[in-house]
Amino acid sequence: MAKKVEVKDLLDAGVHFGHLTRKWNPNMAPYIYMERNGIHILNLYKTAAKLEEANEALSKIAASGRKILFVATKKQAKDIVAEKAGNANMPYITERWPGGMLTNFVTIRKAVKKMASIDRMKQDGTFNTLSKKERLQVDRLRAKLEKNLGSISDMSRLPGALFIVDTTREHIAVKEAQKLNIPIFAMVDTNSDPREIDYVIPSNDDASKSIEKIMASVSEAIIEGLAERKGGKDEDAPAEAKAPKAKKAKAAVAASKEEE
Repeated sequence: MAKKVEVKDLLDAGVHFGHLTRKWNPNMAPYIYMERNGIHILNLYKTAAKLEEANEALSKIAASGRKILFVATKKQAKDIVAEKAGNANMPYITERWPGGMLTNFVTIRKAVKKMASIDRMKQDGTFNTLSKKERLQVDRLRAKLEKNLGSISDMSRLPGALFIVDTTREHIAVKEAQKLNIPIFAMVDTNSDPREIDYVIPSNDDASKSIEKIMASVSEAIIEGLAERKGGKDEDAPAEAKAPKAKKAKAAVAASKEEE
């Protein structure tokens, strides 16, 4: 089991700090504990409960073999999300969200294949036959594709879920996931609408310490789910290995009966 989320740890990371009261979304009222100096304070007991609920669901998705796509393009979240998602071997978007990333996934896959074809050109020597100007153009295209799509290059199908940091900023990703009925997990601050999210984690989505704390917990749950999947495969393997032997044994018995 993943380590239980402690309210004290969330408090130390500043997860409870919301936005200015005048910027709040009234739909976040159930998750707000109080107002202090013009700032809303989140109820960390509810945050801890919601985080554990989200972690359990994410672990199951990972154990099923489906990918969880992380989305965080704000400056203070980029590096943290890239590191934690990378540790869990999950795809992530930390640059601009490519419009149609989900709803027009076929086109996105074409761009990924283009990136792969450039890599093959470099490996088989075709790249060296191009003129200097053409090589420069290809390199620029490769760099641009890598920047926007690098981490999703091995994502061959739509993700099983999205994890978003700052749903207001990533509203296009939210809309696309909703259209395709892809479950949305998200850090939701006091200025956002929780009604659009399937698994709400009420939390400060601006401070890097807060993002780090939530992401560390989430990635740990996903890694646990992946380990569970691997363990299940390892247990199945011996049975599969025995199957051919069992067939041979049955065949031998049948053959001996025929001889009799």
